[in-house]
Amino acid sequence: MNLICFSHLRWGFVFQRPQHLLSRLAGEFCVFYVEEPVYDSPADRMVLTLSKEKVWVAVPHLKGGAGEDTVQRQTALLNNMFSEFGIKEYIFWYYTPMALPYTRNFRPKTVVYDCMDELSAFKFAPPELVALEDELFKKADIVFTGGVSLYEAKKHRHDNIHAFPSSIDKRHFDRARQLTDDPEDQQQIPHPRLGFFGVLDERFDIGLIDRVSTMRPDWQFVLIGPVVKIDPATLPARKNIHYLGGKSYDELPSYIAGWDIAMIPFALNESTRFISPTKTPEYLAAGKPVISTAIRDVVHPYGTRRLVHIINNAAEFVEAAEKELNSPDKRAWLREADDFLAGNSWDMTCFDMLKYVKQQLKKTNHSIKSREVQHV
Repeated sequence: MNLICFSHLRWGFVFQRPQHLLSRLAGEFCVFYVEEPVYDSPADRMVLTLSKEKVWVAVPHLKGGAGEDTVQRQTALLNNMFSEFGIKEYIFWYYTPMALPYTRNFRPKTVVYDCMDELSAFKFAPPELVALEDELFKKADIVFTGGVSLYEAKKHRHDNIHAFPSSIDKRHFDRARQLTDDPEDQQQIPHPRLGFFGVLDERFDIGLIDRVSTMRPDWQFVLIGPVVKIDPATLPARKNIHYLGGKSYDELPSYIAGWDIAMIPFALNESTRFISPTKTPEYLAAGKPVISTAIRDVVHPYGTRRLVHIINNAAEFVEAAEKELNSPDKRAWLREADDFLAGNSWDMTCFDMLKYVKQQLKKTNHSIKSREVQHV
């Protein structure tokens, strides 16, 4: 069986939910990860590369710019890929409803919509996205959501919908507890260090970091990740704020190891209303105390269990950080965090998702056999 995934995210951009799940599903299916098109080719072509996770990454390279025939051209490239690889039985797994126009005429065994974010609330979201998501909800056999708050907002729209919040590769981030060698670009940054990794975009609370860094000029703020959809000139430029750029997933534990506190400084706006930051359990697995703004899926369960400091302004941020910096014995908190994370893993999440997919495949196959019997 083949699994064809359609995503708005580049496979090599930031290693997150799609990469975690599909790299594991590659042990069960032949996985193709179809990205959005790139307009840079003298002729239309689909470029396929086998990733180190054994996932076929398919990038449509189209001639010229987007036009009225773009949908038909993408459909043609997808048909050619199916023919080249002999793809006959397959599952469609969507991360973006924007792939619907060029995939409508295919006949997958099962359709999965892994709704990891409220994409319509993101900056520069296409106006047709809402209508296409409505269509995808009707087409999908199974819907997963990337968090509990997103599930609560969407559960009335489908009768086979399930919440799967952010998980962790605990072994990967646990390495941060043993690592002692600082990466070269972090070595000269003094302590205390307050760190963040992730995409710096419209979800990032620039004003909060600016205010806190001003209030505590002796604290160092380490920000790791690409700047996307916002003007880099709007980011605060202070001596105690260090922008280290994007790092690979494999490099992250070595950076986190050198931090005193980890941060989730997200703005509270439409684009963060339903997010479930994967970095929350990852920071905890690395053994770092966490300060977060009041993101709903961080408040519950992490804040209510006192595993993460929830703050509402710069003064509360400073108070929480000072408390952590003056509390060297974190053994009791760390035991509680580890106990909470014990049942949380991408392996288990993938296993549980796969059960729903296999159940649906059985239903589909049973329905096909029933129709064949009636036809005879």
